[in-house]
Amino acid sequence: MAKTNPRLVKLVEDLKTKSREKRAAIWKDVAKRLERPTRNYAEVNLGQINRHASEGETVLVPGKVLGSGILDHAVAIVALDFSLSARDKIKNVKGKCLTIEQLMEENPSGKGVRIIQ
Repeated sequence: MAKTNPRLVKLVEDLKTKSREKRAAIWKDVAKRLERPTRNYAEVNLGQINRHASEGETVLVPGKVLGSGILDHAVAIVALDFSLSARDKIKNVKGKCLTIEQLMEENPSGKGVRIIQ
């Protein structure tokens, strides 16, 4: 069944276009993950990000970031969506919450980005 969320449809198209333009496989990978059914999207807790990401790193979650767990260092987290508690905890440690669209603008090549699912 086709996606009906206009933001998601445009995002997937933009990801594929950026992947071709910049020859960046990361954007194609994220587009494929977002083409899956919504129930299969990643839901990642902050505790998991805390374990797998180091200070100052950029982490991409092709889904939603949830606020369970502790984040004790500043990380730039990029995701499709954030829970309110996750946003608050990220801001409290001076981290950044970005959308996937913002990351594509800031880092078109996708270098130095870790995908956590």
